Amino acid sequence: MKTDSYTTLNRCCAIALGGIVATALLAGCGGDGDSASASSSASAIDSSGTSLTEHNNADVEFNSMMIPHHQQAVTMAGLVDERTDTAAVRTLAAEISAAQEPEIALMTARLRSWGVDTTMSDDHSEHAGHGGHGGMEGMLTDDQLAKLRAARGPAFDKLWLEGMIRHHEGAIAMANAEMADGKDAASKVLAQQIAAAQRAEIDRMKKLLGA
Repeated sequence: MKTDSYTTLNRCCAIALGGIVATALLAGCGGDGDSASASSSASAIDSSGTSLTEHNNADVEFNSMMIPHHQQAVTMAGLVDERTDTAAVRTLAAEISAAQEPEIALMTARLRSWGVDTTMSDDHSEHAGHGGHGGMEGMLTDDQLAKLRAARGPAFDKLWLEGMIRHHEGAIAMANAEMADGKDAASKVLAQQIAAAQRAEIDRMKKLLGA
């Protein structure tokens, strides 16, 4: 009887120990899965909200070229306050600067997160107000910018609105190319936002021109 009781006790202990080990192993596996999931989520977006997903040459070109393109629009917007009292033009210029300056910063951060040298984009940004950037649709030339700077009042309004419409049309073409050929989801979303916003602004500018 004693032997049978001892054997039964050993079997019970073995079963209990096995359950504890199994529970520990399952908990360990679950923890690793959670960590892997969190790590995967963190790798998709960095602390600044910049996409770290796969990208291609179209994504790099879009972000690199849109920076100086936006910068010239900001430069054009900066000319408005001293050259016209037209409230609608001044309001639109302020809105363009408010929208495009953060986008410049976002695209610069995105390129750097991909390990892309932004020196060329930075150099273009510094000189974007001077025009003459080949390959970027809608950019004003040096002569066009000089005429814009020299104008005042209604003459300035007309030149500015006509120039900004062309500029926006160029940006929309660049955005459409990104949506068609790009791979990075965040860049494609930005391209869609740029195209939608600038189409709406073109409509406003055409109304101001009476077109």
